[in-house]
Amino acid sequence: MTVPASDQSAIEVAFVDDDPDLRDANAQALRLAGFVAVPLASAPAALDRIGPDYAGVVVTDVRMPGMDGIELFRRLRALDADIPVVVISGHADVAMAVAAMSEGAYDFIAKPYSTGRLVETLRRAVEKRALILENRRLRSLAAAPEEETTLLGEAPAIIRLRQTIRDLADVDVDVLVLGETGTGKEVVANLLHQQGRRRGKPFVALNCGALPESVIESELFGYEAGAFTGAQKKRVGRIEHSSGGTLFLDELESMPPAAQVKLLRVLEGREISPLGSNERRRVDLRVVAATKLDLGDPAQRGDFREDLFYRLNVVTLRIPPLRERRRDVPLLFAQFLARAARKYGRDVPVLDRSVERHLVENAWTGNVRELVHFAERVALGLIADLPAAPVQGDLMAASLPERLNAIEANLIREALEANRGDVRATLEMLGIPRKTFYDKLARHGIDRASYAVTE
Repeated sequence: MTVPASDQSAIEVAFVDDDPDLRDANAQALRLAGFVAVPLASAPAALDRIGPDYAGVVVTDVRMPGMDGIELFRRLRALDADIPVVVISGHADVAMAVAAMSEGAYDFIAKPYSTGRLVETLRRAVEKRALILENRRLRSLAAAPEEETTLLGEAPAIIRLRQTIRDLADVDVDVLVLGETGTGKEVVANLLHQQGRRRGKPFVALNCGALPESVIESELFGYEAGAFTGAQKKRVGRIEHSSGGTLFLDELESMPPAAQVKLLRVLEGREISPLGSNERRRVDLRVVAATKLDLGDPAQRGDFREDLFYRLNVVTLRIPPLRERRRDVPLLFAQFLARAARKYGRDVPVLDRSVERHLVENAWTGNVRELVHFAERVALGLIADLPAAPVQGDLMAASLPERLNAIEANLIREALEANRGDVRATLEMLGIPRKTFYDKLARHGIDRASYAVTE
């Protein structure tokens, strides 16, 4: 991940020199430039502080008593070959510094040097180290078993969602899952099934929007032989087949009105009567229904039955869109990239800055599904002409007020996430009055409750 010049605080700079005046002066100059500077008096002191995966950059003088800067560089390289080491040398030691460069030192700077020269070199080194560490983190996540990374994320709303799923998995209660297209509603339904006592029974999924009205009733309820023209043999419906397990109804809002009436009867009586039969059969039913619309809002509900909504709305789980959990995007991407690499028989590629920038800046309006497709293109090496990533619907093409609104919304989301939804702490961070804060939440459509974590 590229680290901007104004935010080097994520990675420290260890400045190693035995001259206390020079060491302290350089450390002060680096702090003024925005770095986290750590002055160290000797090579052994540096080795004591620095270990594998050290989140930093090292600057070392060549001439020091005991272990010199070149030996320190070699020890660091043996420890972690990717730690950027900048070697400072006097004129008499330039040949040694050049030799260190040939062995893999990041750069050398000859004395005397300006602070500007050092700062510019370190900014490049910090960017390189940040990118290396991010690639390592993603590779580590990619190597984790997929079951350990399902519904991966550190956003408060995702932490709370995972806990709620664990709490509900063994409870025979119908669940309504609300989320935008591509957020992973079927993943949540699967987790509710797999983490509970029903996991040994069928998980039956039906997309209500993918079947014509003439077919959906027979798919749901089944039919007897001779029930209608063409019904030559008995067919067990999805509801009956899911008995003992879980029935997942996706795009519930698309279910035809006639099927809604029959489904309501099944949910109330836990009995089913297939088409062409007068027999009523008991079913051990657990329904997880998913919708991208807020069916509690009459304007969005349309002709969807209000009584069916309230019958299913015993528990509602909301899946936040990716724009509300941006820091989780790299974690999810690592999982999808590893899966794509296995699928296509490729090695997991090293990410370059254009990919990192796209992960951070893209609006991800297609949510997780869009991220999956992007990971597959990266795995296949099909991103040579990666376009500039749009933010909130191509922010650069937007008007100035639209850009400012998008920036303001992102700042509010970041503050809420940083403070785990705590209003008082968020107000202090943003420096705005409470009424203004709530007005902005309403204007930007931000759900404060989704950022809160229940301990």
